[in-house]
Amino acid sequence: MDLIDLRILDVVDIVLVATLLYYIYKLVKGTAAINIFIGIVIIYLVWKLTQLLNMEMLSSVLGEFIGVGMFALIVVFQQEIRKFLLMIGSTNFGRNRAFLKQLKFIRDDGEESTTDIKAIIKACEKMGKSHTGALIVIKRSTSLDFVKTSGDRMNIILNTPILESIFYKNSPLHDGAIIIEENKIVATRAILPVTNERNIPLRFGLRHRAAIGISEKTDAVVLIVSEESGKTSYIKNGNFVPYKNWLDLEEKLRKDLS
Repeated sequence: MDLIDLRILDVVDIVLVATLLYYIYKLVKGTAAINIFIGIVIIYLVWKLTQLLNMEMLSSVLGEFIGVGMFALIVVFQQEIRKFLLMIGSTNFGRNRAFLKQLKFIRDDGEESTTDIKAIIKACEKMGKSHTGALIVIKRSTSLDFVKTSGDRMNIILNTPILESIFYKNSPLHDGAIIIEENKIVATRAILPVTNERNIPLRFGLRHRAAIGISEKTDAVVLIVSEESGKTSYIKNGNFVPYKNWLDLEEKLRKDLS
C-alpha cells in the first residue's frame, strides 16, 4: 500500500510540476524572457543528468549556479512574477473561474466575450482617419481597480459614438485612458503606469509606453490610436501584436477576450 501511495503521489507531483512549467512558459511566451526560461530549463536538465551519472564535480558546479541564480531570476522575471501574483490576488474564483481558464483546466471555446468588439474597431478606424489620439484598455481577468481610481468612474454602455466623443480633442475626457470591462466604459482619464523598457522605438510616445506598462503589470489588452500617424496599435503582454487588417485585428481581439 505504501508503494501504491508513493506512485500516486509521484504522478500528482509530475502533473503539478508539468502544469506549473507550462503556465510559466505561457506567461513568458512572446517576450524576451522566453529565451532565459528555456536556458534555465536546459541547465536544470543537464544538472539532473550529471547527478544521475555521478559526475560529482560538474554536478556541484551546476548546483551552486542554480542555487545562486535563483536570486537573479527574481530580478530578471520581475514583471512576470508581478503579473502572476496580481492575477492570483485579484481573481474572483466564484464569479468567473478565470484563474482555472488561464491554467487550461477549463476550456470553454464556445464562450463569447460580451464586449462589443466591432464598435471598438469601428471607432479606432474613424479616429485613425481624423488623427484623433486614443488609449483604450480592455480588462480580461486581472483587476484594474488600481488604475480606475486614478480617473473618473463611469458606467456607460460601449458604442462607437461614445468612444469618438470621449477622445474628441475638445472633450474634457479625452486625456488619459479609458477602461472597458465587459461591455461598459467604467473609467475615463485613467493614469496608467509607464514602462521602463528602453528598447521601444523613439517614434512611439507616452501613449504607447503607458499601454505597454499596463499590459506588463496586468493581462489587459490595449488599443492605441496614434495622433501623429493615425495608425492603431494592439498591445498584449508588453508587446506589439501585428495584424494584417481590421478584420484580422477583430479576430485577434475576439480570441483574446473570449
